[in-house]
Amino acid sequence: MATTKELSVEDKLRAIYDLQIIDSRIDEIRNVRGELPLEVEDLEDEVTGLSTRLDKLKSDLVVIEDQIKTKKSAIEDHQAAIKKYTAQQKEVRNNREFNSLTKEVEFQELEIQLAEKQIKELKASIEHKKEVIANSKDKLEQKTTHLKHKKAELNDIMAETQKEESFLMQKSAEYEALIEERLLAAYKRIRSSVRNGLAVVSIERGASAGSFFTIPPQIQVEIAARKKIITDEHSGRILVDAALAEEEREKMQQLFAHL
Repeated sequence: MATTKELSVEDKLRAIYDLQIIDSRIDEIRNVRGELPLEVEDLEDEVTGLSTRLDKLKSDLVVIEDQIKTKKSAIEDHQAAIKKYTAQQKEVRNNREFNSLTKEVEFQELEIQLAEKQIKELKASIEHKKEVIANSKDKLEQKTTHLKHKKAELNDIMAETQKEESFLMQKSAEYEALIEERLLAAYKRIRSSVRNGLAVVSIERGASAGSFFTIPPQIQVEIAARKKIITDEHSGRILVDAALAEEEREKMQQLFAHL
């Protein structure tokens, strides 16, 4: 920090305006990406959710088919029992035994009817789930295709801007190191509180850039003298004169031109 304290006020203003130019360029790069990374993330979550649901539906189908097999096996058992009781009826010696066996046959027949009804319901459930599976597959295919396109779009943007952003991030850190802690903290505080991220602005037509509030002539003279850090009383932004701003913009353009 010893180096930062040796800087003149003008050098501090130049350094912090350069930092603003660099950070604004980083903002532009990130704005190009916009909501795309979040869109990709949301689509990935949707695809994962649909895949999980599809797997669950397929598992449900296996369970239902197993239930149908169990019911069919039970029907065979009931039919075998009916044959057995019917055969026994031919050998009974009294009405009480015959009636008892008749009730057993009737019970087995009712069990068969119930099982057949349940099989019918299970088959209907299978058809419904197959329809849901088909719709889910279509939706999954659409979302997967959409995700593929969005990822390709994001990758293209990243490929175009990654090198520049990495370079600018490095330069931003270098310029931050030149600026004293209190001034840097003020810069970051202002930057985070304004919509466009501009914490340092130049004077344009007697007003701070982007503002309709005129700056008094005496304050403009003090800003142009570059002897102290002056902020806009309306927006709180750090102010620099137009000549300094133009010089630093040209310098940064040369820096960016090498990318």
